[in-house]
Amino acid sequence: MAELNRLIWRKSSRSSDQGNCVQVADNLSAVVGVRDSKDIAGPVLVFSVSSWRNFLSVVRQAD
Repeated sequence: MAELNRLIWRKSSRSSDQGNCVQVADNLSAVVGVRDSKDIAGPVLVFSVSSWRNFLSVVRQAD
């Protein structure tokens, strides 16, 4: 997916300061990328924007 080259990564606001960080790239209109900040060359999980919003909604309800 060539679009992944345009992802701009940021640390999740829910990540801890002890190195357990998740990075999210939500700057594209069609996909959201998620990766482990300790392995930035590793795999990237890719979600549709609607799937990502649904996930966040469920997580926020459980908070």
